[in-house]
Amino acid sequence: MTMEKIRLYPLLLKSVLLFVLFNFIFVFLWDVPLGKLSLYNVVIPGRERFPFGENPRAYNMSLFNVDAMFAAHVLNGIPRSEDEYRVFLIGDSSVWGTLLTPEQTLAGRLNAKSIPACGKTARVYNLGYPYISLLQELMILDQGLRYQPDMVIWLATLESFPEDKQLTAPLVANNPDRVRDLIFKYELNASPNDPALIHPSTWDQTLAGRRRSLADLFRLQMYGVLWAATGIDQYYPATYEPAQTDFEEDYDFHGLKPSDALDGFLAFDILDAGLKAAGVPTILVNEPILVSNGRNSDIRYNFFYPRWAYDEYRNIIDKYTAQENIPYLDLWNIVPENQFTNSSIHLTPHGEGILADQVGNAIVEYCSK
Repeated sequence: MTMEKIRLYPLLLKSVLLFVLFNFIFVFLWDVPLGKLSLYNVVIPGRERFPFGENPRAYNMSLFNVDAMFAAHVLNGIPRSEDEYRVFLIGDSSVWGTLLTPEQTLAGRLNAKSIPACGKTARVYNLGYPYISLLQELMILDQGLRYQPDMVIWLATLESFPEDKQLTAPLVANNPDRVRDLIFKYELNASPNDPALIHPSTWDQTLAGRRRSLADLFRLQMYGVLWAATGIDQYYPATYEPAQTDFEEDYDFHGLKPSDALDGFLAFDILDAGLKAAGVPTILVNEPILVSNGRNSDIRYNFFYPRWAYDEYRNIIDKYTAQENIPYLDLWNIVPENQFTNSSIHLTPHGEGILADQVGNAIVEYCSK
């Protein structure tokens, strides 16, 4: 064995030990908010809605880092002007705008109206995110309150409320620490030890274990360059499967039947927490749904809802908002059946225009009181 090889072994050993040490140092840096480091709103413009999607042609992607989501959003880069009345839209994929350009979304439509609001002009921010879960929406609202809204408009639907949906949203399940903090902060009924929550192992917290999430943060920045050049932030297929309008004879709603009580099954504690936490005027909107005229439409309004469950939900939320004195718009049936796209809650551009007229009027009405 040559002298050079003998000297190489200590060097190799040191290199391995340094790598292992550096790798596991990241365990102690797990809480460092790397997602806040962003090119958005600095080198490239912020996005009009949160990053979401898996098609590279959309110049967009999904990730579970809430800090990175907000860092990429235009809200993080626009200083409030003296004339701005800041309005947040909270909700699901219908608010985010599936199959719609940013200008065609509810936020885009409302901003195009230059709505006068309380002596200023409304500037509406799209904080919707795909998947339907009140807890996901509370998580986003809780983070968004740092940006000091003047008004919150929370669009919800019955499918947002079932307790069995709250922790299964991927964004929720992959943020167990945030969920734990929300549960204790707002005294929610959910358990921080629920098996639906994905708790990272020690290996997941190392540099090697975090390589995918770190790569996602880098990829999001690169997609931002293409988003800035094209304005494209989701994939628009040439055709899509339209929302279902014919149904089987099915009365089921999340395992419940017409003889079952619905109210004890719904997560009103989460809605109540969000409405109280906002600290600013908040308008609750029962968002439009597809009302089918197809087969067995006397049993089901649409894919999501048997009539008995949805009708009972409307009665429950009517009583709740009246009792709590919460501004409420019940817009469930204002959009015609032919103005929905690939889901019972996703609207066409024309359908969004109908909704925007109602929501815009509600902002003006509230400020005129």
